[in-house]
Amino acid sequence: MGDFSIYQFLKWLFSPFYTQGEHPMIFTEYPFWIFFLLVLFGYGFVYKRLRLRSIFLFLVSIYFYYKTSGFFFAILLFSTVSDFLIGQRIYQNLDHLKAKLWLAVSVSLNLIVLIYFKYAYFFADSFNAILGSSWHPINHFALATNSLTGSSFRVDQILLPIGISFYTFQTMSYAIDIYRKKLKPVSHIIDFGFYVSFFPQLVAGPIVRASEFIPQIYKPYELTKKEFGTAVFWILNGLLKKFLLADYIAVNFVDRVFDNPSMFSGLENLMALYGYSLQVYADFSGYTDMAIGIALIMGFHLPKNFNSPYKADNCGNFWKRWHISLSTWLKDYLYIPMGGNRGGSLFSAVALGFIVLFIFLISGSWPLLFSILSVIFLVQLLGEIIPNLKGWYLTNVNIMITMLLGGLWHGASWNFVLWGGLNGLGIVVYKIWRKFSPWENKKRWWNRIWGIILTFNFVSFTRIWFRSGSANSWEDLDEGHNILSEWFTANDMLYQLVYDFNWGLITDVFTAYYKVILVITLGFIIHFIPENIKIWYRNYFAKQHISVQILTSLLVVFLIYQIASTSLQPFIYFQF
Repeated sequence: MGDFSIYQFLKWLFSPFYTQGEHPMIFTEYPFWIFFLLVLFGYGFVYKRLRLRSIFLFLVSIYFYYKTSGFFFAILLFSTVSDFLIGQRIYQNLDHLKAKLWLAVSVSLNLIVLIYFKYAYFFADSFNAILGSSWHPINHFALATNSLTGSSFRVDQILLPIGISFYTFQTMSYAIDIYRKKLKPVSHIIDFGFYVSFFPQLVAGPIVRASEFIPQIYKPYELTKKEFGTAVFWILNGLLKKFLLADYIAVNFVDRVFDNPSMFSGLENLMALYGYSLQVYADFSGYTDMAIGIALIMGFHLPKNFNSPYKADNCGNFWKRWHISLSTWLKDYLYIPMGGNRGGSLFSAVALGFIVLFIFLISGSWPLLFSILSVIFLVQLLGEIIPNLKGWYLTNVNIMITMLLGGLWHGASWNFVLWGGLNGLGIVVYKIWRKFSPWENKKRWWNRIWGIILTFNFVSFTRIWFRSGSANSWEDLDEGHNILSEWFTANDMLYQLVYDFNWGLITDVFTAYYKVILVITLGFIIHFIPENIKIWYRNYFAKQHISVQILTSLLVVFLIYQIASTSLQPFIYFQF
């Protein structure tokens, strides 16, 4: 009986590794940590030999992605092979035009793959509404897989490969950096495959530039005691953010309100907005913290993705602190090529046309399309009449285009368009306001605090549309957004905030949700701790004896076990 029990236990323990799970292998479940320990065990045999190290980490990363997204690992391999070959072609072609054509092929292939899997249903619904047709997308990937392997995947449903938005941006950055002569192509496809698929950051970022990561592939492994301690700190920090803050707030309050805003007062809706601001930060930065720590243990440095974003005193500063890898990617590969603050370009016109097309397809409204084109024409005409105005509005148009495309990167929905547009508008309005603002001198602490309060409230307000446009359950991750449902959810919340705030319920609300309010308050207090204090206690932990670090880790795991929700909460950015 004893042997049978041990056998059953081992069978349960390792079952996730020989059966494809119902959801991704993620940092918040035990299979990942068994996987990681096995990876470290194998890594101990190969880490000194660079090529063998790349082969090993590439293979385990592909296995990790297979466990995360099934046979969609073939899409990852396609992006890897195509951009590796195209990168070589760009580098070998001294002719500028040919190199540019190969770059266009790389960008086009990546965008086609991304648009097909992420926006197929959106385009189908839009065309059907406009043309009165009934076309339904066919999953040609599943069709080809069934033909080649004899499998029986559904061909009438297009599922979203997890992490596709992240790794397509990475492979595009590789081709673009080679074209810009910032990077030489890697000599072996395995090295490039390792860069694209590196499992700690594969499914939810940060978006790692080829120019930042690839040079690390050719450096020998090095990990100091302090770096190891720092890595452990980041992993524990991320786990606590996810379980203690993000999941607890979501399950016990935020999800309830957003699921049915009209059932709650405006006061409760406002608290849910503030709670969601903390939740989405703790959730996403928690994943990033763990990814950075896991990569560091293996000797690789991932870029910082968050820098206390709610300390920002204006919208522009916020986007220098929030999802830094995406913000800088959009700035370097979109905003600056469009002309940045120097004015417009042909690329600006193409990008603006792309956005107008998306808005038209979302709305299906010819009058709206005509109105938008009329406004663009009038503004352009005014620019020709008043030259000084032209440079000003072109710069701000570039900002708006960048933020609108950043919104559409998250999904094809009015809600994401509005969210991106409002954030762009916040940056533009602040640029105008700061020229005559009496509170612009941030050396005065009260001016800075006022700026932080305004910025936080504005950013939280825009998340009415972001959260309403975001699915948050495993069942929804592979489905298209319900655009009408998202729109009405956001409208319901706005109605409650404006017409049914009900200050009289403040005592009852605080009594009913005091535990959640305490957790939210604790989260914001930690967030606003001065950076020098955070660096101090991070370094203090990193310098401790390994026995202290192990004991702390066990205590954190025990705490997480006590508070963990029975309902598994996916990382919010898995769906993007």
